[in-house]
Amino acid sequence: MAGRRIPVALTIAGSDSGGGAGIEADLKTFAALGVHGVVAITSVTAQNTYAVTAVYDLPPDMVVKQIEAVVEDMGVDAAKTGMLSNAAIIEAVARTVRRYGFPLVVDPVMVAKSGAPLLRPDAVDALVRHIIPLATVVTPNRMEAERLTGMTIRTVEDAKRAAKRLVEELGARAAVVKGGHLEGDESVDVLYHDGRFRVYRAPRIRGGCTHGTGCAFSAAIAAELAKGRGIEEAVETAKRFITLAIDYGLRVGRGHCPVNPMAWLDLAAERWWAVQDVEEAVARLLSKQEAVARYAPEVGINVVKAVRHPYARGPEDVAAVEGRIVRGVRGLIAAGPVRMGASSHLARLVLAAMEYDPEVRAAVNVAYHPELVEAARRLGYRVARVDRRAEPEEVRRVEGATMRWLVQEAVRSAGAVPDVIYDEGDVGKEPMIRVLGRSAVEAVDKLLRIVEEAARA
Repeated sequence: MAGRRIPVALTIAGSDSGGGAGIEADLKTFAALGVHGVVAITSVTAQNTYAVTAVYDLPPDMVVKQIEAVVEDMGVDAAKTGMLSNAAIIEAVARTVRRYGFPLVVDPVMVAKSGAPLLRPDAVDALVRHIIPLATVVTPNRMEAERLTGMTIRTVEDAKRAAKRLVEELGARAAVVKGGHLEGDESVDVLYHDGRFRVYRAPRIRGGCTHGTGCAFSAAIAAELAKGRGIEEAVETAKRFITLAIDYGLRVGRGHCPVNPMAWLDLAAERWWAVQDVEEAVARLLSKQEAVARYAPEVGINVVKAVRHPYARGPEDVAAVEGRIVRGVRGLIAAGPVRMGASSHLARLVLAAMEYDPEVRAAVNVAYHPELVEAARRLGYRVARVDRRAEPEEVRRVEGATMRWLVQEAVRSAGAVPDVIYDEGDVGKEPMIRVLGRSAVEAVDKLLRIVEEAARA
């Protein structure tokens, strides 16, 4: 609706030159969750995935002026604090937040993922006295909660007691003690709010990326509060958000790789685009079915497209035609709609190809005919033949392993991911041609050019 105001969320935190934590992670999170992000930088760090090599704190009055500038122009619907560094900045921020009264999420940042201190020892008391009583939600991890409460936290019950103390003794309105550093197969976060506990669980992600976890989690809560959500709903969304961000983290750098806040948007967008691409490719294929129908294999034709790296992990991340494209009374028909996870064999082939070239994300299959192979060669396509009879028995016995072996052999033969992979079948295996491309439309267009070239011969 025209004139409707976009929610504004403010991050009062340090800058991470590595882009994984601090205001950089916060702004990505705000954008992914649909709010406008504004900043008040407290400190500039020279930082990467494994070390903080320098820290420069801004003067407290400069931090205040940044807050004032955005509040007095756009207004702030909710804010979060991250790295506050020293007592003078803490006191200045507290005075300013109290003056404006917007909801505040406090991430009590004390130590970087690399182990470098980000809060001076004499500032912890200032944080407890001045900032936590202003917190709508405070979000410490286990070590931070221990430092703030003086408790030892080893279990979920310990986390509950600490969360309660943060509210009832230290003055926060609500507290989430995060469970990322507790033991167990689940990551369990404990919220204490309005006199009761709520527990948020997610499977523990082994080997995920964790740099910036606390920043993105607290920013997600602030974004949801800015949109008018209640505390419990905001924390629930933030838990789902950060689980995805960790799971699909960005494998960059030599240290603790950063979380990926854009996974929240990217997964949905990539799946939508994959389905759209396959639908368009199928329409092109069916528009030329008079030429293509004679090459339809007994098992049917399929067209597939995978989401991009790093989101493509299994067949459920590949769009395809449910039931394939088959011969009907009046020609070729799509037996079902295009949906994610509708293919197994061709999807696995594309996923295997992506391991060698992440840009090759689509394929279409037809029956093997020698004239198609010769036409592909005349057109200058890279063509690889694979002998299915040479497939090792140990590969045959593993579900889904055949397509990986097929691609491995094709790449070994061609020196790169080929445009066309074909085989002449084996006992119980129909001879097949697969045409690969960067998109489903490109793969189908290659096939149509091959079919047209074969017809001219």
